Amino acid sequence: METQVLISESYERNEDKYRRESHMIGISMWEFEWCPKYRYKMFRKWKYRKLMEACIRRAASLHKIKWIELNVQPDHVQGTAEIPFTMSPSMALQYLKGRSSKLFFEYHPKARKRYPKCHLWSRGRFAASLGFIKI
Repeated sequence: METQVLISESYERNEDKYRRESHMIGISMWEFEWCPKYRYKMFRKWKYRKLMEACIRRAASLHKIKWIELNVQPDHVQGTAEIPFTMSPSMALQYLKGRSSKLFFEYHPKARKRYPKCHLWSRGRFAASLGFIKI
């Protein structure tokens, strides 16, 4: 005999948009923003913006983070990401900032003249949870 689990009506209408894992159904979307150290405008040139965007996306893919929207500005990075349930937003930002910085310095060694200790990102960061919305 089959037993049917009653799930909320909002899930039934948006079933394809939720992440399904063992014992969990839902979505964890966050708005992130962080800046380079000393607020230097490191990404003025288009090629550096694209390089940093690629580094951030690569770092995200290594940790199962999915970027929905990513915007690299000359003096800050902001975007909306979906993170796994097992990861806190603070840990997600730590992974993203650390790995993207490492990759950026590997592909752009001249940036070490501005950041000799390879500390690309400032300590500060912003994270806010988002409800289920259409972007």
